[in-house]
Amino acid sequence: MQITHLGHACLLVDVAGSRLLLDPGAFSTYADLTDLDAVLITHQHPDHVEVDKLSALLERNPAAVVHADPETTKILAEKEIPATATVVDESFHIGDVVIIPAGDKHAVINEYLPRIDNVGLLITAQDEPSLFHPGDALDAHPAGDVDVLAVPINAPWCAAKETVAFVRRIEPRVVVPIHDALLSDIGRTFYITQVGSFGREGGIEVKDLKGAGATNF
Repeated sequence: MQITHLGHACLLVDVAGSRLLLDPGAFSTYADLTDLDAVLITHQHPDHVEVDKLSALLERNPAAVVHADPETTKILAEKEIPATATVVDESFHIGDVVIIPAGDKHAVINEYLPRIDNVGLLITAQDEPSLFHPGDALDAHPAGDVDVLAVPINAPWCAAKETVAFVRRIEPRVVVPIHDALLSDIGRTFYITQVGSFGREGGIEVKDLKGAGATNF
């Protein structure tokens, strides 16, 4: 498995002969990508999907299919973008890759904003490490072991204590920081250090992909 962090919550994942793009949002850089097999979207917020730019991305990637949470699927249909709804525990295939959706609602931002759909994605393939991207929620229970956990390190809806508890519950082998566009360099280092120091008894490996390019796992 090869993972490239394209900014904020967006990951490019090359695994088992397939090329997957996760959460291509407004804070990410992905416009020139080609040879995609699928675009996977956890929820409708613009930092996770730029609906107006998705059509252009798909024109450059005519073989790519789109899978998204049910509400986002309806939004895309209004823009005449075909997408298949992801439903918790209903797995689907992209080539030899098996993707298992987990979780169904976005974390609470505040009591005045209604909760929306949010479906995390567990990406697995034979003889490859597994990757879980939770989107914007920390309560999902992936149906399988997680080797690589993409961890939102900062958001209006979470605190560092909740992030650490999430990592401890999932028990991954390695953590990849995501959802970081609102942070200064100093703040980003603080959050990553918190996860690395307390995400497991004795600490956990954090592989920071910011600016690293394609990284093998």
